[in-house]
Amino acid sequence: MNIVLVAINTKFIHSNLAVYALRAYAKEKGEEVTVCEYTINHDADAILQDLYERKPDVVAFSCYLWNYVYINELTRELSRLMPTLPIWLGGPEVSYESENHLKEHPEVKGILLGEGEATFFELCRFYRQGGSLSDIAGMVYREGEQLIRTKARECLDMADLPFPYENLGEMEHKILYYESSRGCPFSCSYCLSSVDRKLRFKPLNKVYEELQAFLDAKVPQVKFVDRTYNAKVEHALAIWEYIKAHDNGITNFHFEIAADILRPEEIACLKSLRPGLVQLEIGVQTTNPETITEIHRSMDLAKVWRVTEELKENRNINLHLDLIAGLPFEDYRRFQQSFDELFSLRPHQLQLGFLKVLKGSYMHDHSKEYGLVYHERPPYEIMRTNWLSFEEIIALKRVEQMVETYYNSGQFSTMLGLYFCREKERTGYEKPYDFFRGLARFLMEKGELGHPHNREKKYELLLSYLEKVGEPRELYEEAAVCDLYLRENRKRKGKMQHVEAFSYDFTEGGFYYFERMPEKCNTELLFDYEHRSPVTGNVKVERYRNDEEGTDA
Repeated sequence: MNIVLVAINTKFIHSNLAVYALRAYAKEKGEEVTVCEYTINHDADAILQDLYERKPDVVAFSCYLWNYVYINELTRELSRLMPTLPIWLGGPEVSYESENHLKEHPEVKGILLGEGEATFFELCRFYRQGGSLSDIAGMVYREGEQLIRTKARECLDMADLPFPYENLGEMEHKILYYESSRGCPFSCSYCLSSVDRKLRFKPLNKVYEELQAFLDAKVPQVKFVDRTYNAKVEHALAIWEYIKAHDNGITNFHFEIAADILRPEEIACLKSLRPGLVQLEIGVQTTNPETITEIHRSMDLAKVWRVTEELKENRNINLHLDLIAGLPFEDYRRFQQSFDELFSLRPHQLQLGFLKVLKGSYMHDHSKEYGLVYHERPPYEIMRTNWLSFEEIIALKRVEQMVETYYNSGQFSTMLGLYFCREKERTGYEKPYDFFRGLARFLMEKGELGHPHNREKKYELLLSYLEKVGEPRELYEEAAVCDLYLRENRKRKGKMQHVEAFSYDFTEGGFYYFERMPEKCNTELLFDYEHRSPVTGNVKVERYRNDEEGTDA
């Protein structure tokens, strides 16, 4: 019996935790399963050929927003090639409105609902040993013309979940995902995590053993998928203390946290970590108190600010802050305010996302009340609300593109840091949102918006815009040269150091951390390509000392 689990990821570097977790659970109970991972960039015919040649007896697909349409096409074609093949689906994209999906896709035998390990194992046992599908909890399936929903399945004890990955040595080029808890203590109306309020934690001794496997294999990055990692302080702190004590100098760990519930002891631990050991994603989403209340969040914004600033000042953690456009009671102007307020913290990345109206969420159930008009196809992204027009959504999309290209890339940190320092000294201070909106309009007028550009072209376009708004070109040309050498050595191939003359000491302020204009003085800066910041991605830079002359150059 050949049972195949299929994952369709967005990129090769990604892995699918769900299929590995299902396989590991089934294997521990005696069921062997094959995992096949592809990407949405694969040619669909190539995937069909590969699956056909594997001659599966049963196939199950893991469904998410990013692969749902792709999988629908695959299942239709696969059923035509292998009409007797039982096709099963699972994952968040099909766990809600499941009967509707089965009605629309007669080639699919059934859907596993929600948490799938135990359900999938029992399904495997059914195909090997026989029995009745109706006895398996947690699924919807078809029997002739009838759709049958079985009883709901109880949540698993996380102590019973085996380590999902079999051979870490074969996954050295992938980002690996890991969970130390399931469920969420919050009830955010736009999120499916709020549906599962039963918060459960994996025993710490088990977490330590599994983290050590990642560390021993020197995995480059492990992303925790815990919805609110620091929901339980003792659990979160213990894990951070463990990775600190067992740091291999290579592995990076990513966590999604709520900054306003961090305790002083957690903050102290985070500040003591090796630079680059962890990165934190903080989902602020909005700074509008009315919106925060309406989406059923509880958040102390003042504490979010204090904690974020304290962690950033320590310069050892890469910080991501998230915003969502399209939330209730946040119109275009109020969203600009949220953007400007978060930008003032100068995170390493400011991720501007758009509301996705997910099946099963409170937001989906109240979409008419909020005037939500969204795409019918995944990812069901917002097009219009009672507070935002489509024209304003378009403007926000263009700002998002500028933020991704010129800010989140980290390739223009000196130029942007310099600009906003100079702006603070002016009476007519241009707010960050207005800057990126103006840059988008400038590129659109030049016919350059949306076109792929190499790095030099991006520098030239930014320089042209800065010159257009009255900034001295010579100053920013120097800053652009500095940014270029912070990322790569262009002049001395094979050499690990480069010295460049500047009129300003750009070492002051630390690039992401500019607080004032750099000192004007003729100086030479040494770019050391053997040492790169794991936090910013920039190479080490310092004032060059000419030892022969015995003075700073």
